[in-house]
Amino acid sequence: MFSIFLIAVSLALDAFAVSVSSGIAVPGFGWRQAVKMGCWFGGFQCLMPLLGWSLGSSVSRYIEAVDHWIAFGLLVLIGGKMVLEALRGGGEAGTTDLSARRLCVLAVATSIDALAVGVSMAMASMEVDILLSALLIGVVAFVLSVAGGLAGRKLGGLFQRRAALAGGLVLVAIGVKILAEHLGVL
Repeated sequence: MFSIFLIAVSLALDAFAVSVSSGIAVPGFGWRQAVKMGCWFGGFQCLMPLLGWSLGSSVSRYIEAVDHWIAFGLLVLIGGKMVLEALRGGGEAGTTDLSARRLCVLAVATSIDALAVGVSMAMASMEVDILLSALLIGVVAFVLSVAGGLAGRKLGGLFQRRAALAGGLVLVAIGVKILAEHLGVL
């Protein structure tokens, strides 16, 4: 279980970073929004390994071939939109909201690696309880996402004028990091 916990923490770090940037950029961010983000990110982090496990080895090479591109594209799209809105100086609420659509896109982008982990667990015939493992992965993502959002809220008060710009740049940076890691640059 310790190995699964370490996997869970590593999978949740992107969700943590996105939560921090959302806590910074979303006006009026508080406990309610942090828990909402935690539920989305934790839920997807829990479901993706289960989906990956069920897909097994038949599609693993296809998932591994494109997961980083999907995550990169989604994060750069959302982050880039936030940066453009911040530089234009208008419509901050439209790009920094926590709508179900935006949270779903962010949750998918930050949990694609969990899908690949589920596939690799099935392929490697690991002696793990996939339900317990997925639950642990989801709980860790939930906790880190809530903590990240609340930490971002504290930082947002310090950087209020540039919060949307900073949040957008963080999302773009996470997308670039994911792509660079999968292409072997990092």
